[in-house]
Amino acid sequence: MYYTYQKIWKVSFPILISLLIEQLVGITDVVYLGRLSTEALGASALGSTYFIMLFMVPFGFSIGARIMMAQRNGEKRYEGIGPVFYQGITFLPPLCLLLILFSDLLSPSLLSSLIESPDVVRQTEEYLFWRAWGLLPIGLLMMMQAFFVAITKTRILTWISFVMVAANVVLNYLLIFGKFGFPRMEIAGAALASDIAECIGVGVYIFYFFFAVKLKKYALHRFVWCNFKLLKSILKLSVWTVVQEFGSVFAWFLFFAAIEHLGEEELAVSNIVRSISSFLYIAVHALSATASSLTGNLVGLKRYKEVLPTCQQIVMFGFALLLPFLILMSFFEPLVLQIYTDDVRLAELSIKPYFVMLSSFIPLLPGWIYFSAVSGTGQTKKAFFMELAATGVYLFYIWLFVLHFKESLTVAWGADFVYGVFILLLSLYYLRFGNWRQKPL
Repeated sequence: MYYTYQKIWKVSFPILISLLIEQLVGITDVVYLGRLSTEALGASALGSTYFIMLFMVPFGFSIGARIMMAQRNGEKRYEGIGPVFYQGITFLPPLCLLLILFSDLLSPSLLSSLIESPDVVRQTEEYLFWRAWGLLPIGLLMMMQAFFVAITKTRILTWISFVMVAANVVLNYLLIFGKFGFPRMEIAGAALASDIAECIGVGVYIFYFFFAVKLKKYALHRFVWCNFKLLKSILKLSVWTVVQEFGSVFAWFLFFAAIEHLGEEELAVSNIVRSISSFLYIAVHALSATASSLTGNLVGLKRYKEVLPTCQQIVMFGFALLLPFLILMSFFEPLVLQIYTDDVRLAELSIKPYFVMLSSFIPLLPGWIYFSAVSGTGQTKKAFFMELAATGVYLFYIWLFVLHFKESLTVAWGADFVYGVFILLLSLYYLRFGNWRQKPL
């Protein structure tokens, strides 16, 4: 095997730790807002999910750029990596400004049409007004992370994430509650704190690039302002990942909008369960990013036969990592829920959805690893249609059991399990029998 378990661990561990640290940003928001009000907790669930939906546009573009950079890294055409990187750096800021404008103009009418509670609508709009500006630093962060994941030098991600979460924890405390002379901004303070933390992360990345990266090796010493032919190639590859990522999170947003129709308590419970699940998604996302990057490098090396065995190694490695956490979290469920809320009723309502959420990771882990490998081969269009089919099943489940039959919150959270099984079957079938072997990008 070209990639050993040691190499998989070396690439995935820094991604895992960086995502773990970054996740503390969202967990901190939930912990603070959970002690502010039930309405603020529910609004932050909708607002943050809506924001992630916008965030998926620059993130999807960075995935396409990462796949291209990873394949060039596998071919040892290092000088071709810098131009790809710079196209993202110049293209994403104006794109993010358009997304901010879109959010400012359209989100009020969209939110009021989907959410019943006027107070939740007001607080969600307040959160989004500040949070949308975080798209500007996030676009730069995504390209910088894509570069290091593509060249499999991921250690720096840990340190950047640590700086960002430390800044966010302090700023959350100061701005949400108005401590030490700062204004009490409540839910808006949580949004602004995240924006400032991301700007700090960009500053540290820039410093690291100039003092620790071999700029000449990757042709980063020659700034490429606009190469329309190259940008077109990246867009051709990434447009499907952009639509795919946007659509998957939009489905997640619709899930929360549907839950809001069950009641504000159910929405608050779902935010708690989602925040806990995000902790576990860290392992899934880290390993899927590793699968995509290593697959891209293997395609660049023309070692096509090793793609599936490498994915199987990552899946086995993932279960060895994740299963102990699932078991521990099952045994210590009261302790985990107490971290998020001191409301006894909310904690009780969270128990059954909590266990359904834990079980959904059994199909989700291998499903996302194999699905990311499909994208890593460069077949992003095929990956988009797989995601479209799986999301369609997911939304049908929500419509049928939540909106039509008005089933319980426990049944509603079964949608993730159904989605995981479907995306796993589609991805495995395509990697085994599909025509994905191709020339590197």
